[in-house]
Amino acid sequence: MTPDPAACIVLATRNQGKVRELADLLAPFQLAVLGLEAFPDIAEIEETGSTFTENALIKAAAVSADTGLVAVADDSGLAVDVLNGAPGVYSARYSEAPGRPATDESNVIKLLQALDGVSLERRNGRFCCCMAACAPDGASISAGGFWEGRIALSPSGDNGFGYDPVFFDPGKGCTAAEMSREEKNSRSHRAKAVAALLRMWPEFWQQWLRKR
Repeated sequence: MTPDPAACIVLATRNQGKVRELADLLAPFQLAVLGLEAFPDIAEIEETGSTFTENALIKAAAVSADTGLVAVADDSGLAVDVLNGAPGVYSARYSEAPGRPATDESNVIKLLQALDGVSLERRNGRFCCCMAACAPDGASISAGGFWEGRIALSPSGDNGFGYDPVFFDPGKGCTAAEMSREEKNSRSHRAKAVAALLRMWPEFWQQWLRKR
């Protein structure tokens, strides 16, 4: 059955951790939320932007054009001060090498190696997120959010994904991977970006409906 463009949106990601997290955060939209698993013919989208905002808009625009639905995409990553903002927009492929794709585990290992010998007090960093929504007519909105913390000396926790096991939140006294999904969603960069996007959503969605 063809999805109704007036009743659902698509999240431009195949990362199931993000799908679950974003579906929770986007619940106030009161729309059916689909992931890219519902559109297996969509090719991998190359993230050619130099900023999180550019990459989020690239992904949302491409998926919206391919599906005919409003698409929501995020681009997020970890920026560490002492590493001059790395891994930044390359967070997901930080440890990538010829013939060896990056994994969450290999990314964390490379990050800890890069910070070897750096004291906890100097391991400040933040998760950054840009959320973008694009309609098939080309209209778009975007918003950002940040989550300040430190990089732990070693991984801890089994929840979450990506760099969550080594992202320490001083306010909670634990890593993101030690938080419940509800705790993480109340503090995360993605939650803040979604909240900012939601403030723009009603006007954006109504304009899309009027143009259909």
